[in-house]
Formats: sequence, C-alpha cells, structure tokens
Amino acid sequence: MQVIYEDNHIIIVNKRSGEIVQGDKTGDKPLSDVVKEYIKEKYAKPGNVFLGVTHRLDRPVWGLVVFAKTSKALTRLNEMFRKGEVHKTYWAITKNCPSKLEDTLTDWIKRNEKQNKSYAYKKEVPESKKAMLHYKVIGKSENYTLLEINLMTGRHHQIRCQLANMGCPIKGDLKYGAQRSNPDGSISLLARKIEFIHPVSKENMTIVAPLPDDALWHAIGGDK
Repeated sequence: MQVIYEDNHIIIVNKRSGEIVQGDKTGDKPLSDVVKEYIKEKYAKPGNVFLGVTHRLDRPVWGLVVFAKTSKALTRLNEMFRKGEVHKTYWAITKNCPSKLEDTLTDWIKRNEKQNKSYAYKKEVPESKKAMLHYKVIGKSENYTLLEINLMTGRHHQIRCQLANMGCPIKGDLKYGAQRSNPDGSISLLARKIEFIHPVSKENMTIVAPLPDDALWHAIGGDK
C-alpha cells in the first residue's frame, strides 16, 4: 500500500489495479482493511480503528482514494462529494483517437445490475441517469491516445461506458469493448488528481497520483 498524503483527519492512498476499496461478495481483503491495519500499527492504537470510506474506484482502476480518519472528516467529505465539491481528474489510455481533440460528452446511462455493466443512450430511457464528462487529448504514441477526463456527474462505470460509446474503449477493458486484456488484468484508467478544500483545516488540497509501473503509461504520460 502506498500512502500519498496523511494527517490527523484524512489519509489518501494510491490504489493498485485489482484491489477493492470496500469489502464485497468476493470476500477478498479490501483496501479499507489494509489502511486500518496500517493506522493501528503505525500509531500503536488499541481496539478498533475508525476509518470512513468516502468514495470508491472500480477494481481494475488505478489511483487516488480518500479515506476519513475521524467522524468529523467523514461527515464533511460525504457532503462535499454529494455537492460535487471534490474535483477528480482521470487519465485514460485508448486505442482509438476521438474525432475531436476536446469535447463534452452527454449521455443517458442505464445500469444493468446483473451484468454489473452500464449502457449509454443519446436520449433519456426509463431508469437512465444523465451522465456528463469533459475530455481532452493530452498525449499520443504510435498506437495509443492519452485522454484527460473531468467528470461532471458520478454514474456507475461512467468513464468506461461513455468512452466506449464514443468508439474509444479504454485499453484492457474487455467489458466495454477493448479487443484484448492487459497482461496484469488492469484497465488503463487512472484517478490521477484530486482537488478539494480540506474538511477540517480548510486548506486547498491538490494531490497527484504516480503513474502505474507500466512502460506504456510512462511513455505516453511521463512528461505530462
């Protein structure tokens, strides 16, 4: 586990692809438990350690996850996420290059719980939710394109679904149309940067994740 930032109220860690943020039906050990053990050991805390999960990342995704170490921070962060006051920037590597170098995508997304997959529509359909994101091309290699993405809404698999619907599935994302998987089972999507006002100290926070330990990520995004 890699801790990127820590103080008395919050801890921000760099999630590796394959890790789950919270416990699920797989029974695999979640990142939240790993962080609790780290806090317990580092500060020699007796008894249970408080740790609040404020948001999640899909299992195959890399990048920043913010946890609350106090109930005060958890309450405030939950409210900030609800109001859209926490700004997350994602990077995605796609095989295809979008026709526009920068654009805002608006779709209606409908989640299929059984398949654990979302579908995008151009018009509202029953049980769909409006989904918006802004992307711009920030890097290219011979075969791949690097997109920077800012979410305006937070829907299930939103980036994966909307980019695939645009004809640019994320590298390695078989569920959403990539032709082959990545060797490590990841998809090439990174929660790269998170910006917010600290829930307790009120400082402006800007935290950036390191790139995954992968040659393509460093070749295409290393100088950004």
